[in-house]
Amino acid sequence: MSQFRIMRSMIKTSATSILLLLLVLLQTQATPKYTPTAFKVEIIGKGSPIILIPGLSCSGDVWQETVDRYKKNHELHVLTLAGFAGQPAIKADNFLETVRLDLAKYIRENNIKKPMVIGHSLGGFLGIWLSAKEPDLIGSLVVVDAAPFLPALISPVATPETMKPMAAQMRQGILSQTPEQLRQSQPQVLKMMISDEARIAQALEWNLASDAPTVAKAMYELYTTDLRPEMANIKTPAMFVAAWVAYKDYGTTHETTKANYTAQLAKLPNYELVINDKAKHFIMWDDQEGFFSALDGFMAKTGK
Repeated sequence: MSQFRIMRSMIKTSATSILLLLLVLLQTQATPKYTPTAFKVEIIGKGSPIILIPGLSCSGDVWQETVDRYKKNHELHVLTLAGFAGQPAIKADNFLETVRLDLAKYIRENNIKKPMVIGHSLGGFLGIWLSAKEPDLIGSLVVVDAAPFLPALISPVATPETMKPMAAQMRQGILSQTPEQLRQSQPQVLKMMISDEARIAQALEWNLASDAPTVAKAMYELYTTDLRPEMANIKTPAMFVAAWVAYKDYGTTHETTKANYTAQLAKLPNYELVINDKAKHFIMWDDQEGFFSALDGFMAKTGK
């Protein structure tokens, strides 16, 4: 009887050891080989890879509904950029380029095969830039309300040089604001971008938790970097989802939005343009049904 108890104890111990070993192996597999410094990343789900990049001052949590929808069949890499939404800032002379280079290294070093890259606003701009500079690294690209050169959506004759004085003023304006001034002024700005009050409050908290010098630098670089000449380098299928209704009082229409994007994407060989007629800037929040319908359709076409 005592021998039986000893054997049973040994079997339990062995089973426990195997279970612990499996847990360690699973945790090791979920941990990237290369840990980036220009952004935090959270990996959720299993399947073909998708990289989600949020916009200016936003947390990766802006993609929560997208994560919930696709995590069953996809491995989602959810980014929050350094200096945004409470993440520690980094020292970088060229912030956006530093993020782009670190993201390319993250994909390469962790052997992420042909990921779909989905970016909103500033994140969409980064997705365009990455696809243009690393045309063989990306499987497909989805850009949510962003363009190769943002100022040209407002003024087609804008150039990086002509935009430098305005961009410098914007940079200084961000740097000179106190947290209290930001709390007072930013809700009005966010109301132009988001319809839901609770979402506005969430975005405001992310703004307040962001590092002002990083935000100022990113904004300046966004307004003075023109990617239009590089569009021909992009080999992957791309979908651009654009919004306009928040600016209808200023003369913007579905037709003018389509024309402006078509002009900017003239050199892009393989793309689909979706003009959303319901949402403000945060399309994936304001019109989830329309956004997911467009994304599901694009995934079906590209085999993702």
